[in-house]
Amino acid sequence: MSSNATHLQEHRLSWLRPTLLPALVALIVLVAGGVALDRQTNVLDEERARAVVLAQVSLIRAKLEGNINGNIQLVRGLVSTISTEPRMDQDRFAALVSNLFEEQSQLRLVAGAPDLVVRMTYPFAGNERAIGLDYRKSPAQRDAVLRARDTGKLVLAGPVDLVQGGRGFVGRFPVFVDTPAGRTFWGVVSAVVDVERLYADSGLTDRSLTIDISITGKDATGGDGTRFFGPDLTAQNPVTASVILPSGSWEIAAIPRGGWTATPGSFWRRAAMVAAVALILLPIVITGRLMGERQQHFRELKSREAELERLSRRLGLALDVSKVGVWEMDMTNGRETWDDRTNELYGLPNDGGSRSHDHWKAAVHPDDQEKAENDFRRTIASGRYESMYRVLLPDNTVRHVRSVGALYREPGVPDKVVGVNWDVTADVALNEDLRRATQLTEARNQELEAARIRIEHNALHDSLTGLPNRRYLDEMLNRHAASGYEGTGSIALLHIDLDRFKQINDTMGHAAGDAMLIHASGVLRRNCGDTDFVARIGGDEFVVLTTASDGDIYLGTLAERIVREMRQPVVYEGHQCRFGVSIGIAADRQAVLDVKRLLINADIALYRAKARGRNRFEFFSETLQAEVVRTKRIADEILGGLERSEFVAWFQPQFDAKTLDVVGVEALARWQHPTEGIKTPDAFLQVAEELNVVATVDRLILEQSLAALSRWDAMGLGVPRASVNVSLRRLNDEDLIKGLRELDIEPGRISFELVESIYLDEGDAIVGWNIDEIKKLGIDVEIDDFGTGYASIVSLQKLRPKRLKIDRQLVNPILVDPAQRRLLASIVDIGKSMGIEVVAEGVETMAHAAILRDLGCDILQGYAFSRPLSAADFETFLVTKAWRKAS
Repeated sequence: MSSNATHLQEHRLSWLRPTLLPALVALIVLVAGGVALDRQTNVLDEERARAVVLAQVSLIRAKLEGNINGNIQLVRGLVSTISTEPRMDQDRFAALVSNLFEEQSQLRLVAGAPDLVVRMTYPFAGNERAIGLDYRKSPAQRDAVLRARDTGKLVLAGPVDLVQGGRGFVGRFPVFVDTPAGRTFWGVVSAVVDVERLYADSGLTDRSLTIDISITGKDATGGDGTRFFGPDLTAQNPVTASVILPSGSWEIAAIPRGGWTATPGSFWRRAAMVAAVALILLPIVITGRLMGERQQHFRELKSREAELERLSRRLGLALDVSKVGVWEMDMTNGRETWDDRTNELYGLPNDGGSRSHDHWKAAVHPDDQEKAENDFRRTIASGRYESMYRVLLPDNTVRHVRSVGALYREPGVPDKVVGVNWDVTADVALNEDLRRATQLTEARNQELEAARIRIEHNALHDSLTGLPNRRYLDEMLNRHAASGYEGTGSIALLHIDLDRFKQINDTMGHAAGDAMLIHASGVLRRNCGDTDFVARIGGDEFVVLTTASDGDIYLGTLAERIVREMRQPVVYEGHQCRFGVSIGIAADRQAVLDVKRLLINADIALYRAKARGRNRFEFFSETLQAEVVRTKRIADEILGGLERSEFVAWFQPQFDAKTLDVVGVEALARWQHPTEGIKTPDAFLQVAEELNVVATVDRLILEQSLAALSRWDAMGLGVPRASVNVSLRRLNDEDLIKGLRELDIEPGRISFELVESIYLDEGDAIVGWNIDEIKKLGIDVEIDDFGTGYASIVSLQKLRPKRLKIDRQLVNPILVDPAQRRLLASIVDIGKSMGIEVVAEGVETMAHAAILRDLGCDILQGYAFSRPLSAADFETFLVTKAWRKAS
């Protein structure tokens, strides 16, 4: 190699060595800084995107919680009402639930399921298939319903497929009622929230959403549950939020529509970085190439380095505030430099023209100009400026702008302010939506609270009179159980029942009855003190709760005032309505008050007041308690006696007045008491009537009489017939004729004795039909105790009895009273003229028998011949013909 070539190579290496090393170091630094800057920018972009997604998710979560809780609070009021009205029917249920549907809600269906079987639903139309659904036999709903029953808490399930079609979220509310035995499970109320309406009202189906959403936690099981809405976003790092429900939670996951992609400016940012690298490396390479001539070009190189440094600083600022407007202001002359984005924000063209403070001020909304200028003057002195204001564009569009700036100082250069602007209109709108949603939620909560108060009031008050109801009374009794009424250490209760109220209802209609109840409630309010508690606890029953510390005289005076005012006539639609009240009073002044017993004692006293003629008041007493206990004992013994067949037939013979042959017997009921011996009807009949078992006793006596007739026929005793008593209650039995047909009674062998009160001129239709059918079966009809009641000649013609029996009260005086004999003669003549046999009972002596025979009586019955006898004694009586000896 020649020396010239070697010199040339050394010359090249001499400028390459100092050039390549700085270029390589600069390249490494720029690439590392660019990568770090790009990552940081991407992180910031993603955080801003996550903030936007979170804001939308928070709004949807708030709407979901508000809608679900709003629906649940509406139904809780219904549950409270059902717990006080456990026998509610479909009409009452529909009336209550229709009020809930008037509220803005997503309710589709509310169903009541006593004993876990759907019996009531609203709306009924379209949901008929749900009636009769047994939750225990529905695999899709059984577990949730049983969990609600066992835990006593609301269980929210769904979405589920509904029997009546479609899908919904189902809330099961357990219902418990208070009974004398304690708190009892009634059933469940199921409220169906329509899925599509809930999604729409909560914004999930809004087409303007810019995010993809999924919801997990089916049946309110939280984030670990099954996804039931939207696509699976688990692997896409979604934004999450929990929806808190009354019986669990859901989890919302969301990502921007299209995913977490790089921002549109990423490509241009990276291109700018590459360009920056090129701009930095190219001068270094050129400078190295011209190192040999550095002396010649020194001044030019210094100028280029200064320009490069200035461009690099501006480029760094531009990169830090990517996607926002950048502006610069010269503090000495007020001239400003705006980039294209800033011009766009303020509605000015991107013409590169100069800008000034006046351009900015003209764009700011007039209402915000003073505030924006004050913000700038006040804060720029500290070296940093920040403000938020509105911009009014030429087309009257309003934008919300956030502006941030910093004071920039450089030696030899006038002070400048470099700043950035953000368009935060969407953020402001989102915050406004959140504020409105919050206000809406608060308003909804206020409505729910008002509805709760209204439902609670309705649950504790009578809708007709406005008085407290039975549930409220129970609460008051429990409240005053410890210290007495109003802390007096005593308590008194007046149980009030309206007399003749049913007649007003039946004759003038329920509207008149309602008017009377309202009038009665007004009378009670006027006569009771301000501290007295007045309640309506039943159809025509009221209660007054007061203190007993003022003594029985005060309570009696109060009751007397109520009775007196209730007697006054009430005018309704031009008619005078009269009714009265019976009042039972009970007081407790013991050290330990028994409020549960108080109402029972008042009820006992009320029963006594009604038994003594009504329109009066009675106090509960120990004597009355003893009588009630005795009546209860007799009632229990009567029921036991019926089970043990202690009621037996005794027989009193009836004789032909002329021949004294036995022509029949009257079967009489006797109670063969296990310890007290034989009891006659006056010892048990009244209690038996209250127990509604008189018809049972009548049926037993009839069956025993038929058996006795068969036995006597077999013995050859020849008793033609037997007469048995029939009560009015049994004649009202629609199944009476069916039962008589099953007995296969031989015509003419049985007579039914009817008291006069049964066959008045205006008889009951069922009674009249039964009597006609009895005659068709060959059973004779007799009138018992004739002459002591209200029977008329017309009623005799209608009934056409086989016999009438003259009461003993008319028979006894005939020995000494000629007028009484003439009266009996008239009765006998009436019977004869109508073809009716006449029976005289109460024949005490043979002298009575002779006179009655001469007056024309056909049959005689009385102690002169025989007292009532047991079946065995009567058979002996027939065999020995003992009456012949007596006669």
